[in-house]
Amino acid sequence: MDKITAQTTAKVLSEALPYIQRFHDKTVVIKYGGNAMTDPALKTAFARDIVLLKAVGMNPVVVHGGGPQIEELLKRVGKKGEFIQGMRVTDTETMDLVEMVLGGQVNKEIVSLINQAGGKAVGLTGKDGHFIRAKKLRMESKDKPGDVIDIGHVGDVTRIDPGLISFLDSGDFIPVIAPIGVGDQGETYNINADVVAGKLAEVLKAEKLILLTNTPGVLDKHGKLLTGLTPQGIDALVNDGTLSGGMLPKISSALDAARAGVNAVHIIDGRVEHAILLELFTDAGVGTLIHG
Repeated sequence: MDKITAQTTAKVLSEALPYIQRFHDKTVVIKYGGNAMTDPALKTAFARDIVLLKAVGMNPVVVHGGGPQIEELLKRVGKKGEFIQGMRVTDTETMDLVEMVLGGQVNKEIVSLINQAGGKAVGLTGKDGHFIRAKKLRMESKDKPGDVIDIGHVGDVTRIDPGLISFLDSGDFIPVIAPIGVGDQGETYNINADVVAGKLAEVLKAEKLILLTNTPGVLDKHGKLLTGLTPQGIDALVNDGTLSGGMLPKISSALDAARAGVNAVHIIDGRVEHAILLELFTDAGVGTLIHG
């Protein structure tokens, strides 16, 4: 390493110190999805970032999606994925495939990457210890207010028991959670990962909720990055149509968490290598910050 590079590294570490001190022993819930889950270099960088957060005394909790992997399997079996108002329509066959992909393939790969990077990750679904309880999601039509759309085995979180996560944190384990919930009669529900991450951040009284996306963050109608937003400012953006589609579940989860006491919600670009570290430990940041 040459002298200039070494000095730059030292400067970066020095800049990070106040943030490391401020967030020591604080819980950070990270929703992991999009390109960050499919690009090999980004996957490796994400795993190293999570291990670093744990090493400097923070308590990272990872909640992951798996949209691209689910789509790939659906295509292989001749099914076409369908979305309504940003939520995946999930019939019985699709639910079996979703559980196989999320609870098996994707979850185990993330756990393995974090462990290879030197962490101690443990994979879970909400069915483990029944710690994520859910009910069937009743989604109102935006086009026909009052009409309820049936999108199958899609759930809404009714209760999260934080005990299992707290136990893992206390043992220096890193929980990696697939967004699958369980109903009162043992039914399996596919739950939007942004929703699970937001509810988990609330229940764990997290310092921060970080949502990785395939955009630079929340953009205005001219494509300009918005940051330092308040819940009231977000409401205005939803009402004027600036925010729509797949961003709606993300924004809704972010707002609920901010209003429920999570100090800050970050919506950041998962396509940027080490985006989590840039957002948490540098003055500039790389995405949209929503104040609690």
